[in-house]
Amino acid sequence: MTRSETGFESRLREGRRDLLATLEKVYGPGPGTDVVERLVALARAAHAARPDDLRELDERRIREPDWFQRPEMIGYAAYAERFGGTLAGVGERASYLRDLGIGYLHLMPLLTPRPAPNDGGYAVMDYRSVRADLGTTDDLRALTTTLREHGISLCLDLVLNHVAREHAWAVAARAGDEEKRAYFHVHADREVPDAFEATLPEVFPDFAPGNFTWDDELAGWVWTTFNDYQWDVDWSNPAVLCEYADIILALANLGVEVFRLDAIAFLWKRLGTSCQNEPEVHELTRALRTVARIAAPAVLFKAEAIVGPADLPAYLGVGHHAGRVSDLAYHNSLMVQIWSMLASGDARLAAYALQQLPPPPATTAWVTYARCHDDIGWAIADDDARAVGLDPAAHRRFLSDWYSGTHPGTWARGLVFQENAATGDRRISGSLASLAGAEAGDPGAVARILLAHVLVLGFGGLPVLWMGDEIGLVDDPEWAADPAHAADNRWAHRPRMPWDVVHSGQDPDGVAAGLRHLLAVRRGLPHLHAATPTEVWDPRDPRVLLVVRRHPAGPLLAAHNVSSEEAWVAADVLHWLGLHTAGLRDALSGCAPVLHDGAVALAPYAAAWLHDSDRTPEAQPPGSGRGVD
Repeated sequence: MTRSETGFESRLREGRRDLLATLEKVYGPGPGTDVVERLVALARAAHAARPDDLRELDERRIREPDWFQRPEMIGYAAYAERFGGTLAGVGERASYLRDLGIGYLHLMPLLTPRPAPNDGGYAVMDYRSVRADLGTTDDLRALTTTLREHGISLCLDLVLNHVAREHAWAVAARAGDEEKRAYFHVHADREVPDAFEATLPEVFPDFAPGNFTWDDELAGWVWTTFNDYQWDVDWSNPAVLCEYADIILALANLGVEVFRLDAIAFLWKRLGTSCQNEPEVHELTRALRTVARIAAPAVLFKAEAIVGPADLPAYLGVGHHAGRVSDLAYHNSLMVQIWSMLASGDARLAAYALQQLPPPPATTAWVTYARCHDDIGWAIADDDARAVGLDPAAHRRFLSDWYSGTHPGTWARGLVFQENAATGDRRISGSLASLAGAEAGDPGAVARILLAHVLVLGFGGLPVLWMGDEIGLVDDPEWAADPAHAADNRWAHRPRMPWDVVHSGQDPDGVAAGLRHLLAVRRGLPHLHAATPTEVWDPRDPRVLLVVRRHPAGPLLAAHNVSSEEAWVAADVLHWLGLHTAGLRDALSGCAPVLHDGAVALAPYAAAWLHDSDRTPEAQPPGSGRGVD
């Protein structure tokens, strides 16, 4: 028996026990046992078919399980067609990504969707093929190979909650296949749908009000959380779990290393609830992860759980699930608080809210980000706002006004997305640069852009850059010119990559050089390993967010002035951390800070990464360019 086969059998023994314990809770002892054996058979077949180069990757990941937590790991997210044109074109840009320091690339939906409208590719018609305009599955395999040669892992979206109405399962169900009909939530009349609707929110109240759609061919009401053409699958049917396990294993054998589990919060339906964040969601995710780890240990799961702060930790695992659900989860709360701080010039709400989140399991990591492909929803907990003396509804209104460009004195130029008249909810579209003031020509825009990146680079986790943010790209003024996008203003912050600008080296505002400097500094600081605990301290100066990373090399104090005024890092903070030493340095500037009565001054929108250089290992050269002042 080869080493690979020995390792597989060992993982299988442990994984079978885990699957039994997990799935008997979901499906009961009898059905739970049956589905485990089906999953084991899928894992065995997938491992037997796994290419040798991917088996070598598995061995390397087993030896280096923290590969995605390291300070040198930086992520990047983009639409393949807007970054490289095709999958082959993305491969041709791999050296650009590697030069930027990228080790993880998330390409937005590229599996075959239904014809437009398709929710930006999230209405998948076939999980086993690639969009024809981007290439083929052979091109996908070639891309993953090219990226690995450059030290880059590919992340793809896997939509778990729903399929397109044109998916083979839905087609069969509409044709009268009872087995496939059982893959969906179908009701003959409105009695059950109306009972559920009493507690269900609407995700897209403008586009798709309600959560059920009548289908003549089905002769029933089918559950459609997002759009009428996206049919929610029924995860209470074990066959659905097996189908998705098989899909994951097939894509993993094409070289996909990370799966972004889209709409994961919605998987389990329970009457009388919002049908989000139910306990079975975490049991099912754990089961999928276990199957993947048996056959392809290099694979990671990333939870797309854009949920309230109280519900977020469970997606990385709490209690007996700790470290066994997803390896990565979006730190949506941090992203929201970054924009809240920049608008208000006050760090107190952010400090309190971030303190409420428990640390993630040491083997996992947050995905930290300032912007992504989606709109911004103001997920600020009422209790958090009240704890610092804010009216939560009024603060959310203020943020929507500020970032839509309607509040007096605002520098932001965003767009209102999906206003809900009943709740007053107004989400916001816009690129990082436009929201930070670059589109308005505000003189503080560059400092805010870099400060937002300092926050995500130093907080703790795997930081991910959105395509174009590294050059300060503003909203696309022609976003509505494409009829397929005209009704969805999120395409404003999804412009095409201007390669002519990139290759020209133009950087009039210094955003590109400034960000590269920040990335280089991060690579040299062991404190920024994701397993290093993150502490958010109570602000001494309300304008300064204090984040502490405690490492054997000594503490790192990340201090961020989120206001347009000079602010201070108080002397007592330095004393408490033992940083009043001759070796005190700001890693961002490379210099010793000037102390005023023991305190450190921070210019408007400035940051400092303060540490004892006598204890910190030799850092890599920070590179050229301007950092945060």
